[in-house]
Amino acid sequence: MISNNKNTVYTVSSLTRELKNMVEGKYRFICVQGEISNLSRPFSGHSYFTLKDSSAQLKAVLFKGQARYLEKAIADGQKVICHGRISIYEPRGDYQIIVDTIDFHGSGALQLKFEKLKKELQAEGLFDEARKQPISSYPKEIVLITSPTGAAVHDFLTIWKKQNFPVNISIVPVRVQGNSASTEIAEAVVSTNKNIPQTSIIVLCRGGGSLEDLWAFNEEVLARAIAQSHIPIVSAVGHEVDFSISDFCADLRAPTPTAAAEMIIPDGNLLRTQISQFQHRLTRSICNRVESLEHRVSQSRRLLGDMNFLFTNNSLQLDHATLRLVTVMEKRINNDIAQCSKLSDKLQNQSPVTKIQLQNQRLHFATEKLNYLINASIFNKEVALRGQVAKLDSVSPLATLARGYSITTKINQTNGSKTVVRDSAKLQQGDLLQVRLHKGVVECGVIKTTAS
Repeated sequence: MISNNKNTVYTVSSLTRELKNMVEGKYRFICVQGEISNLSRPFSGHSYFTLKDSSAQLKAVLFKGQARYLEKAIADGQKVICHGRISIYEPRGDYQIIVDTIDFHGSGALQLKFEKLKKELQAEGLFDEARKQPISSYPKEIVLITSPTGAAVHDFLTIWKKQNFPVNISIVPVRVQGNSASTEIAEAVVSTNKNIPQTSIIVLCRGGGSLEDLWAFNEEVLARAIAQSHIPIVSAVGHEVDFSISDFCADLRAPTPTAAAEMIIPDGNLLRTQISQFQHRLTRSICNRVESLEHRVSQSRRLLGDMNFLFTNNSLQLDHATLRLVTVMEKRINNDIAQCSKLSDKLQNQSPVTKIQLQNQRLHFATEKLNYLINASIFNKEVALRGQVAKLDSVSPLATLARGYSITTKINQTNGSKTVVRDSAKLQQGDLLQVRLHKGVVECGVIKTTAS
């Protein structure tokens, strides 16, 4: 029994033990109503969770042996009544309810909010298949909107490297959990549509978690940003059993980030193998076609060879007829030529052809002179232009970079701003630098600085 004597000194263990005896003696059997949150099941098989309402929370444990008597499995977001006893876990001094059985009362406040918003957006048509955009089979640019430090982005990039397909991956870093996470993700979707219009696919990427952890993807502001996106969006949020509002609004829902990468990034190695097979099949088909045509030509030639005798007599008759025709035609042509010669002599005396020929000569000389003057003018302008280009190149900063110089800027890792570095004393170990060379840009970190 805890003494009221103010001079009594307790050890932490003794005080905790006496408190535990008092609590367990007073609350030997109790019913507590609340919402399940932060559910976890370690290797032992016991279930640990938090029972909460709008103002407080209580830790709870359901041992493996008792869980088999429940009418269904427990999950985050369920509103329940837990029957059990209150105890204090002495090593940590935490008070908790040890649950014997559970009455299920529904889905909890968050689940009800989820279902309400889902019905409203569905009624507006945001989930309709007709408004969803097709996903490119061979994307050139994929933008990941995700936390850059999470396991989800690592899993996605691992599949990207494995697929060995030439698609560029950009990461837009955002918070994926917390009060303002949904607004930040929605702004990233709008910004990507505006600033990276060449994007083939946007992927909303986040690993698994409780309903509270994934709530950022159940907010209306994000749902409307997804619906208004001109770029197709893939929702890869949580595990396979998790569904969010973003899954219903997106153009494609992926069960996990890993599955999203496998669904939208083609297998480059397989495609190369298929292309090689198609090339081989096409080459073989062409060769077979050529051989078939050669065989048909050979057969036709053999058939035509048996008809040479029939063609020989006709050929002789044709030769004789041709000779007679040529003789008659030559005679007729000679007569016509003689007649034309007489008429030409008469016309020559009266024709203005001579004057026309003279004018043609003058026109020819004038044309050559004009071409010469034009070419000379172009040459002079080109010489002057090369001189101006040489002067401009001599003062160009690009020429300075081409001689081996570079421009180094320091990247502010907080807001992404850049500052030109002129003094090594203003740098610290670990700073992120961007070095612009004559060809390309290099990003690197500061290992050591030396004052000049």
